[in-house]
Amino acid sequence: MSYESNTDLPAKIAKVLPDHAQDIYREAYNDAYDEIKQPVGDKDEVGRDDSAARLAWEAIKDNYHKGMDGKWYPKTRRAF
Repeated sequence: MSYESNTDLPAKIAKVLPDHAQDIYREAYNDAYDEIKQPVGDKDEVGRDDSAARLAWEAIKDNYHKGMDGKWYPKTRRAF
């Protein structure tokens, strides 16, 4: 199942991710979900969702860090 908008994301994700991070999560999830082989049965569908979610969280971790309060904040980039 892919997400059409951020309002379609699970509440636990929307609760901790700021709007921009929700955009990243949704886009990464949808891209991964579309790329993963079409499942044969329900068990495979769960695996497809889990794999897409893992890849989406990796995209979040590339750009955000988790604060002590459990919410996610943009990583600061240093200019060299």
